[in-house]
Amino acid sequence: MRIGYARVSTCEQSLDLQIDALERAGCDTIFEDPGVSGVAPERPGLTKALRTLKEGDTLVVWRLDRMARSMHDLLDTVDTLHARKIGFQSLCEHIDIDSAFGELILHVLSSVVHFERRLIVERTRAGMEAARSRGATFGRRPALDGETFREALYLKAQGMTIPAIAADIGVGRSTLYRYMG
Repeated sequence: MRIGYARVSTCEQSLDLQIDALERAGCDTIFEDPGVSGVAPERPGLTKALRTLKEGDTLVVWRLDRMARSMHDLLDTVDTLHARKIGFQSLCEHIDIDSAFGELILHVLSSVVHFERRLIVERTRAGMEAARSRGATFGRRPALDGETFREALYLKAQGMTIPAIAADIGVGRSTLYRYMG
């Protein structure tokens, strides 16, 4: 049996391209993870696919990066499949681990995927550092500015309760408790 697995990182993306390719590749069943990041610890579709696979079956993915984002994760999964006598095929990279050459190519490409991921992280960090040096700030905007916080302190000093103050200034109680801490 050929079992397909398709994944997209956000709900706005479509699985159609992957599903069409997996159907053309002769997959009997296709498991999906719509809107699930490759680095997410929980991928229900992949978990179901791996549980469904039996000796002699083949897991088919559209591209390697749909299966895993880290080289370690990809190779662990493929090694586990191999130990269970289950094949693995990636359509775009034309990889089939049933041959020594296919296994070699998988290891080389997984190293490239890992390298690419590391480059993205490095470029992102460098870009953020450059932006910080120009005065940019990142992260959430503070829930309370200085003036609003002073107002909250004044209301507290007047005997108002935290829940009443939070409602009055328009923030959550837990946020105000954290600020008043």
